Amino acid sequence: MLSFGERLDRVFATRGQLCLGIDPHSFLLAEWGLPDTAEGVREFGLRAVDAAAGVIGIVKPQVAFFEQHGSAGYAALEEVLAAARAAELLVIADVKRGDVGSTVAAYAAAWLTPGSPLEADAMTVAAYQGVGSLAEPVAQAMAHGKGLFVLAATSNPESVNTQTALLDRGEFEGMTVAASIVAGVDELNAADHLGSVGVVIGATVTAADYGISAGRLAYTPILAPGFGEQGALVADLPDLYAEVSGNVIANVGRSVLRAGRDGITGELARQAAELREVLAR
Repeated sequence: MLSFGERLDRVFATRGQLCLGIDPHSFLLAEWGLPDTAEGVREFGLRAVDAAAGVIGIVKPQVAFFEQHGSAGYAALEEVLAAARAAELLVIADVKRGDVGSTVAAYAAAWLTPGSPLEADAMTVAAYQGVGSLAEPVAQAMAHGKGLFVLAATSNPESVNTQTALLDRGEFEGMTVAASIVAGVDELNAADHLGSVGVVIGATVTAADYGISAGRLAYTPILAPGFGEQGALVADLPDLYAEVSGNVIANVGRSVLRAGRDGITGELARQAAELREVLAR
């Protein structure tokens, strides 16, 4: 069984580093002529999967837009996740779960267990209780060839004060909160190839401002929101992430989805080609 990091590396090599965020905002549903219902998000998600298949290799459904429609929304999400995996897309469930003990273990079981109705290839997690609190999801991910992405330096401006706060005790004393998360994840990925536990570092932030060093990211996958609608350009990825650019999953969402049901494939192909070109320089 290949690890998630090995699978991700293969996707990078064959289908590039672009990821489509499947985010069925109400305004996008309206632009696509779909209702803001469980059936609407189902149709939106399936069309996004169809557009991505064969063009890119990674999708990231935002679970909240499905969850707001209750059990019917979750049933729709199950179909979208299954369709994406059947299309041989690597699926990152953007769920941002975090807790301790049996609770966080149950979250991991829901999203990372082979055969689960909500099975994905990776999930986003939060480490507010410390990276160590994610021991059970890490173990489950490793056992099943799955991955995790831990929030570190996110693209929303409200997070800056918390994520740049300095620790005054513990193993990572003197580091920022964000840098300590990166360091904790780095220890999980000690290897000579891309690891299976990644971090979220937004494309609209400067890692150095958060005390994050490239040396701690050598073998760590980086999920990078913020491209497109939030202002970052895929053409700037090598400048933004420098020597670890090859580890970055460049997530695009609204900027592509605004192209509509008929234009999304073409816009995805254009941005994927642009990203391949700048990374090859």
